[in-house]
Amino acid sequence: MQVRRSVLVDQPAHHLFDVIEAAEHYPRFLPWCAGAQILERSDNVVAADLQVRWHGVAFAFRTRNPKQRPGFMAIHLEQGPFRHFHGEWHLTELAADACKVVFQLDYAFDSGVMTQLAGPVFGQVTNTLVDAFVRRAGALAVAPAAAPGPGPAPAQPPAVFSPPSSG
Repeated sequence: MQVRRSVLVDQPAHHLFDVIEAAEHYPRFLPWCAGAQILERSDNVVAADLQVRWHGVAFAFRTRNPKQRPGFMAIHLEQGPFRHFHGEWHLTELAADACKVVFQLDYAFDSGVMTQLAGPVFGQVTNTLVDAFVRRAGALAVAPAAAPGPGPAPAQPPAVFSPPSSG
């Protein structure tokens, strides 16, 4: 099965990337995600276990995903019920508050039974994935950058204290 989606988003690329990369939060906004655990996270990779449970179908899989924030993340299967599973997220900044998102996923289950049981459910999941991330990024919208102000007030010369003169 192949999924290809491309959308223009009114969110900064780095913000959407952070939502995509934070798999530990998937159960909060992806109704099919019954659980997620980060196994490793560094500047170059994120690895996670994901549990899928949707319409009576349940399975788990592990991915190890090379990444380059804020523009790219690959999705590589380490364990799970797939013969092959490879995806990529490409985020291109168009403006400070807009980006183009391209998502590609190519997968096949490792058995005919799994294809029959999980195929339609997982097909629906993957076809709505980009929209779910865009909605989540919008719900977590980053605060606008503060407009530059007039700058700090000029320093005042120190007050000079003169004792009262006696006399």
